[in-house]
Amino acid sequence: MKTWKDRIRSDYHEIRGVHHGPTRDKTLEQLDRELTYADRLNINSVRMGIWEEQWHADPEGTEKRVLEYTRLCAKHGITVMPILSSGNGIKNYEMLTDAQWEDKRRYLTAIVKLLKPEPNLLMWDVYNEPFCNDYLRGAPKDEYETRFKKIEHDLRKQFEMMRELDDDTPMTVGHELAEHLESTLDLVDVIAFHDYLRTRKAVGEVYEYAKQCSIRTGGKPVINNEMGCIGRANPYDVELQYCEQYHFGFYIFCLMIEGFWGPLHGIVYPDGTVRDPSIVAAMFGFYRNRGKSRILPQGTREEYATDAVERVKKALAVDKQSLFTKFEAPTEEILEAAENCVNILESCEIVPMDNPLSAQLQDLRDDPDVESHRAEIKRFAYDAAKKLQEYYCLF
Repeated sequence: MKTWKDRIRSDYHEIRGVHHGPTRDKTLEQLDRELTYADRLNINSVRMGIWEEQWHADPEGTEKRVLEYTRLCAKHGITVMPILSSGNGIKNYEMLTDAQWEDKRRYLTAIVKLLKPEPNLLMWDVYNEPFCNDYLRGAPKDEYETRFKKIEHDLRKQFEMMRELDDDTPMTVGHELAEHLESTLDLVDVIAFHDYLRTRKAVGEVYEYAKQCSIRTGGKPVINNEMGCIGRANPYDVELQYCEQYHFGFYIFCLMIEGFWGPLHGIVYPDGTVRDPSIVAAMFGFYRNRGKSRILPQGTREEYATDAVERVKKALAVDKQSLFTKFEAPTEEILEAAENCVNILESCEIVPMDNPLSAQLQDLRDDPDVESHRAEIKRFAYDAAKKLQEYYCLF
């Protein structure tokens, strides 16, 4: 049997990966379009799930989707890291029976036979987060170790089964927590950890721990193959900066902003726009300046902020021309005046960008019955001008 040094192709620091993959609701054309976004981000690898339950339910359909997607990735110059099993859905666990092991062998044999010949197969992720599930999280303290050992036993047995089926391709296990790395450290060719921790200190400790695991195993490569969550106080740019510092390859969770995980994860919307440009910047090695050399933006330096506020005042003013007549600015003039304020507020990052003012402004403009919302438009313009006026202490 080969050693890990015989199987690996590099230290894998060059991996710039994302989570992406084929689903039953996406056409090849849609997947192809999404991979063009990956091209533009210089992504060179994807971590994709192959769900065992789906294969047992529909082997032919599952294999067709997986193979077509793998070859589509190859067309884009992108390697694949298939995930063969996942522990996330475990609510109760009994060690597998002989019959269940035979079912698993049939599944693993089919996937190895399907993908091993593909030149862009990078490595196998034998098991995603085996210990991240309700079965362990809800365990009484006196049962936790026993439950853990049951999963660990079958995890290692599955790994050894995969090694029998393919002794050439590198293998890893994507672990949720750094302390779980020990359970497979002797088996894997590449050490893979996930990180969703909340502070730089905590994140840094995980990267250092993974580095020490590499040293203890004689230099096994290390990758972070799942990271980034805006809802868990785990900024993408912070993770990417640590990956650069430690020379670790990475897989961002995930390429697309959509579906169940859309509010928490992702880089690109289906139309190619982004939610947070700082993620894209960090992917190219540009990070927000959080040091003492930062320069605060000055929206008032050339009096454009003052002018923007005055434009809104003028647009909202009523010109009483005679006793019974008055002149009010057209709705579009109010929107134009508001846009002057919005552009300074956003460019100088004075306002939150979770729901950008410029997007709200465009929603108002795009309304086919825009005139019926004139009062709302006036309030929007007033609020934008007021924010600018208060921030820069304008009279």
